[in-house]
Amino acid sequence: MNTFETLQLAQPILQALKTKGYTHPTPVQAKAIPAILDGHDLFGSAETGTGKTAAFALPLLELMHRRPSTHRGIRTLVLAPTRELAMQIADSFRDYGRNLGVKYCVIYGGVSQHTQTSALRRGCDIVVATPGRLLDLMNQGFVKLNNVEFLVLDEADRMLDMGFITDINKIVAQIPSTRQTLFFSATVPMEIKKLANSMLTKPVTVEVKADTASKAAIEQAIYFVDKSYKRDLLCKLIETKEINQALIFTRTKRGADKLVKALVTLNIRATAIHGDKSQSNRQKALADFKNKRVAFLVATDVASRGIDVKELPYVINYDLPEQAETYTHRIGRTARAGATGVALAFCSSDERPYWKDIQKYLGKTMFGTPHEFEKLAPKPREPREPGDYSSGGGRRESGQFDRPSRSSGSSDRGGSDRGGSDRGSSQQGRSKHPQRSSSAPRTERSDRQVSSAPRPQQHGTRTQAAPRPERREQPRKRTEHQQPANEKQDETPKLKTSFDWKELMGFEA
Repeated sequence: MNTFETLQLAQPILQALKTKGYTHPTPVQAKAIPAILDGHDLFGSAETGTGKTAAFALPLLELMHRRPSTHRGIRTLVLAPTRELAMQIADSFRDYGRNLGVKYCVIYGGVSQHTQTSALRRGCDIVVATPGRLLDLMNQGFVKLNNVEFLVLDEADRMLDMGFITDINKIVAQIPSTRQTLFFSATVPMEIKKLANSMLTKPVTVEVKADTASKAAIEQAIYFVDKSYKRDLLCKLIETKEINQALIFTRTKRGADKLVKALVTLNIRATAIHGDKSQSNRQKALADFKNKRVAFLVATDVASRGIDVKELPYVINYDLPEQAETYTHRIGRTARAGATGVALAFCSSDERPYWKDIQKYLGKTMFGTPHEFEKLAPKPREPREPGDYSSGGGRRESGQFDRPSRSSGSSDRGGSDRGGSDRGSSQQGRSKHPQRSSSAPRTERSDRQVSSAPRPQQHGTRTQAAPRPERREQPRKRTEHQQPANEKQDETPKLKTSFDWKELMGFEA
């Protein structure tokens, strides 16, 4: 079996590898490192957990060590889709090149650029960056790429999905064409092939999938459960399997926050990491999870790129991914570096097509694990809380309104039935309010109109002096005192079209 010593690496790099405990290269490292050292462009397709970060970091450090630079400027540029992955790559360059004296910096958005621009002014040999922030600093004049010798695109498929293709093309246009380009992607759709062909020159192709031993080291299980019982099943598994640390994947950012809120309510230490979180919160959440101050980290697929936790025992797919390749990347977070791990997945009825695609991609059939929530019907909707306006009625608080509810046969508005037949219940619902004066004459028609008309919503406390309702009384008073039309016309004085000024001023004619 090959060792790192047979790959013609410098002694300072080998010493750093021994410090990390690495002696034998992975398959992707054994194939990629010699090709890169020979100066070829490389197209690499490797799944998560195969060691592809070291596959390009080690040979680039070796080439920079062999050929010292005579100028000051960026020699190696690495583009990554997310902040977490950029920081992980930067840490790898730091660990492997600690004995070489190379300078590096990491550039990403979501934080102040002051620290990053200060590092750029001092000089950097290696820059690991996300495309958005790097292009921003280029436009401000802080970054010059005219001396770049090596260009690396890591997780190119994810950068394409996140819409970075325009930024990548603008960045690549500023790099000399004599560069050596390394292109890595976990999946190889047609768009990735077109992008690779436009950037690479006679590349060497390295395609490595996770070996059978690595897949066998991951114990997989699938639970078919209704969506409304996923949370109950998760809590039950945490209790019965005594899960003390797990990375949980959800499909949406809102779903991650909602799940964390439910777990914290049950006194389970959990936190979320996704794109809406600030960079400081994401770093704190990841650090707390690695140091086991938080037992459960709920993440989305984009934010999970770059999460590397040693000896992670469990990965839980709370929501199945829409793409089968993403499932492989998720479960690859466990069983790393020869360790073992467990991958659990929850599948609701609407996710059955996703599970069929996953089985086809894996080339194996897995049957559901029985559990107590398997055959339960969906949960009914939760009852409305007091003050809910969704029913169309007003806010009903204790002591504010004393009116019969719909269940007692009367309307929400506090009146009687539409025909005015249930006079007793209507009068009982208005018992707290002053009665109409009996001296005011009312016709049978007006009484029927008042009984059937919907009453206006009232909020607050009514005074005893105000009639109920006041707006209804005024039209009836006008109707009762209205005179016949022919008499009213006789009594109405006619308007004068001209004025006698003497009469107006009080002079006698």
